[in-house]
Amino acid sequence: MITITAAGAKPSVKGPSDYFTGTVRIDAPFQGTEPARIGGATVTFEPAARTAWHTHPLGQTLIVTAGSGLVQEWGGPLREIRPGDQVWIPAGVKHWHGAAPETSMTHIAIAEAQDGKVVDWMEQVSDEQYASPVKS
Repeated sequence: MITITAAGAKPSVKGPSDYFTGTVRIDAPFQGTEPARIGGATVTFEPAARTAWHTHPLGQTLIVTAGSGLVQEWGGPLREIRPGDQVWIPAGVKHWHGAAPETSMTHIAIAEAQDGKVVDWMEQVSDEQYASPVKS
């Protein structure tokens, strides 16, 4: 049976400080029902807000819907992301993503669970890492 969840049916929640720096709002979380493994949410980062470093066992897709953001793979360059951009992060790749220093950013985050696990959270992104030069 098709399920429709009405817009606004689930309240916004604040991104927990264990996994985020700055002000982050998580809206419209969704989860497929078994046997589906898909889930995700719309996530809004206020300027300079960001995730901690993390990995996903089966990878993650981000679809930027508003603002200007940043994404970085461990050991790689800092890259800018804008509305309409689709970002694929492969399985097991350590990374972070969030808003640009002066602009908020919203994306839809989509990932699959493996053995019930969607994400492995790691250390916070330091201010020095966040401020590294952006690859153009």
